[in-house]
Amino acid sequence: MAAARMIFWGAFWAFLLDQASKYLVIHWMGLSRRLSIDVLPPLLNFRYGENTGINFGLFGDGADSARWILIGLSLAICLALVLWVGRGHDKGGLMQVSAGLVIGGALGNVADRLLYGYVLDFLNMSCCGLNNPYVFNLADVFIFAGAAGLILFEGRIKKPA
Repeated sequence: MAAARMIFWGAFWAFLLDQASKYLVIHWMGLSRRLSIDVLPPLLNFRYGENTGINFGLFGDGADSARWILIGLSLAICLALVLWVGRGHDKGGLMQVSAGLVIGGALGNVADRLLYGYVLDFLNMSCCGLNNPYVFNLADVFIFAGAAGLILFEGRIKKPA
């Protein structure tokens, strides 16, 4: 039960922060109308984006079938993570929170696909003379951080001899 709680709270906060940030920046600050807000150029800018695909717009042909396939795939990955990490009594708390971050981020993007038909992206970061044309969102950050945590913290718990 403790494992499920850790996964739930990681997912809950990742989902909530993702959706709140999208509402704040895209709707409240009006990014959907303005399309661009310089925050700390060139390090941090808000640029409006509608992503019908996955990372970097891959598989973003705009077909409605692709939208539903991506929703189904996201939900299947969430279920697989719950079963893998949630059942593992030898998985540590960091693995459980990492799984929660992946799940919360994935569900944040699923919510966008259900509400809008695409994922809302708004973060753009460039540095050192390199101009990054891509935008992303906090859900993507949580998915990446959670996946890194799943890799880094797997096998950290020592089994008794």
